[in-house]
Amino acid sequence: MHAIQITDASDERLTDYRDLTDVALRRVIEPEGGLYIAESAKVIGRAIAAGHRPRSLLVQEKWVPDVEELVTDAATPVYVVAPEIAESLTGYAVHRGALASMHRPELPSVAEVVADARLVVVLEDIVDHTNVGAIFRAAAGLGADAVLVSPRCADPLYRRSVRVSMGTVFQVPWTRLPEWDEARGVLHDSGFELAALALSDAAVSLDAFSARRPERVALMLGAEGDGLSRRALEAADTVVTIPMAGGVDSLNVAAASAVALWELRAR
Repeated sequence: MHAIQITDASDERLTDYRDLTDVALRRVIEPEGGLYIAESAKVIGRAIAAGHRPRSLLVQEKWVPDVEELVTDAATPVYVVAPEIAESLTGYAVHRGALASMHRPELPSVAEVVADARLVVVLEDIVDHTNVGAIFRAAAGLGADAVLVSPRCADPLYRRSVRVSMGTVFQVPWTRLPEWDEARGVLHDSGFELAALALSDAAVSLDAFSARRPERVALMLGAEGDGLSRRALEAADTVVTIPMAGGVDSLNVAAASAVALWELRAR
């Protein structure tokens, strides 16, 4: 392992890790720079196991043994810093001890991702990275074959999404959809029925939809608060709702995804 001690937070070699809490900045820097940040040895290990390549690692001294077995390429620099340097650099206390700047893989086409899928999740304009990560975790745990995200949906490879997903963003195939005018045709051509999870007087209950479950389903989930857009609802073949009680009309989008995926899982 190529370990390098660094004592200055302004060192240019640490640029990938600077200002990690500035979400607006990272939205630009990470995709355009072809990178994303993985946090904790467990998540870094899952990324590497999925075939992703690290550009470098940032590690506090006491966590070095945890990453030694992960870094098999001696050319990958491992920057070792004191806790106060890590906090000054990133903008927060790095309690999990290790960060990795990873090469961002090229996204596959929608057709490639859904080729063998029977149940996919479609995320339209969900901007909360925590919700995106939680939905990926539900998708992995409850048997969805892929996740498709809209052009304006939060980045599944943003640090918080990766962390909340427990690294399942590396496990579940995903890619970005085009706008609905094109996306609807792509999914229909692949044999999917588009099921929008939404409140509507014309909606069928989730259990009724599950009873006649089509062979291939694209489960559509909308943004926090507003839900699916008018264009998304117009693209849908069916509107589905989760029957609720207690005067509650809806669930958090991540919770709703788990309920729906459980009901639509392969029997």
